[in-house]
Amino acid sequence: MDAHRFDESIGGGRYTVEVTPAHGNRWRASLLRGADVPSAVMPFYGDTPRAALEALVGWLSQAHGASADSEKAATG
Repeated sequence: MDAHRFDESIGGGRYTVEVTPAHGNRWRASLLRGADVPSAVMPFYGDTPRAALEALVGWLSQAHGASADSEKAATG
């Protein structure tokens, strides 16, 4: 299996993303947690490993931004 791993810094956190081949010419990106255990975050797909990675990173960055905004509103 051609797995690609990327270390990303998103919203102040460090993440390891693994991208693996999926059905056909598609690639699946998912977060890794601990000793190669996939996280509960849904996978993201793309036509290339980089496209799948960017889809996951974009979503996670947006989620961190929304979380930071709601924390600011709560502490007002």
